Amino acid sequence: MSTDKKDWDFKQDTKLGHAGSDPAGEFGIINPPVYHASTVAFPTVAAQAIARATPNAFTYGRHGSPTSFAFEDAVAALEGGARTIAVGSGLAAIVGAMLAFVGQGDHVLVCDSAYRPTRNLCENFLKRFGVATSYYDPLAGAKEIAALIQPNTKVIYTESPGSHSFEVQDIPAIVEAAHKRGVKVVMDNTWSAGVFFKPLDHGVDVSVHAATKYFVGHSDAMLGTITGTDEVKDALYESVSVLGYNVAPDDAYLGIRGMRTLSVRLKRHEANALKVAEWFAGRPEVETILHPAFASCPGHEFWKRDFTGSSGLFSVVFKKASEAAITALVDRLELLALGGSWGGFESLVLPTHVVRSAVPFAGGERCVRFHVGLENADDLIEDLGDGLTAFNAAL
Repeated sequence: MSTDKKDWDFKQDTKLGHAGSDPAGEFGIINPPVYHASTVAFPTVAAQAIARATPNAFTYGRHGSPTSFAFEDAVAALEGGARTIAVGSGLAAIVGAMLAFVGQGDHVLVCDSAYRPTRNLCENFLKRFGVATSYYDPLAGAKEIAALIQPNTKVIYTESPGSHSFEVQDIPAIVEAAHKRGVKVVMDNTWSAGVFFKPLDHGVDVSVHAATKYFVGHSDAMLGTITGTDEVKDALYESVSVLGYNVAPDDAYLGIRGMRTLSVRLKRHEANALKVAEWFAGRPEVETILHPAFASCPGHEFWKRDFTGSSGLFSVVFKKASEAAITALVDRLELLALGGSWGGFESLVLPTHVVRSAVPFAGGERCVRFHVGLENADDLIEDLGDGLTAFNAAL
């Protein structure tokens, strides 16, 4: 990132347009070129030693390239972190962040609404190495969280809102309880894309993203980010380095290119999703809308207090449903594809499979998740209306 622009004291949209861009150092090229590199050659032993002792110097492809560093600079500017580390997927970001703080005999608290691969990490990997996991109600406040913290608790892992059931957590309360006991807080901030919520501004130690989603925005790259405060940035880097994680230069390029239009894309995602969700709310088949901007969503009051907007992902709970009816709905849709990801330009649908340990999920098998893309919202509504006709015929 260029350093002669008022220390980057700009508003968010300006940062998204300029952070990570250094035309003066790249022959006038606006976006950073894609550097493919493994080996980095040095003219002398002394030059290599200097490079190894210099932060962000290019020493080996696994440790980054000018392309990945530019993307990391852009994300750090967006999230207000001391450093961002790019990795190959959102799950890699979660793993790298968690392993930075835990060891044998430690304990982690994980929100019950967490992304299923996070649960897999805890139950099928961390457990093997002597790290115990407890799950907590996503709507727990400071008092409830404090009661769950054990002497060996090292991390509280949050995801707000949850990516299937959409509970919005009281992040400041969780941070307060955690930091009183010396516990780090890690948050999956993918839903807000770093635009509608700033975890580090609310005391969170580490913000992780599946940058595959809104940062890339075009469903064509795998990417994750880990952004930390000055206190934890070195621990995060050491964790990622030991794991051998790195990001492909082409994917880092697609990430930074996607961020240039992130703000304008999110405004369209937000408007479209609200229109579609409001249409669903008026349908007789629907019991409730799990969209953080709706009063019916658990934790809506925290969204209203802490967030500045909403993205394109939400769920619908039907009054009654069957596997056959949900299958008929999904199979009838033409504009919404069946897909497990989200954040791209296209609209998606996914029947939910919520796993819970601390509190039950009332939606059960009657819940379907929707990601509303950049299409015309009226066309999507017409398509969904046809889908509900098939849904009702199959009940």
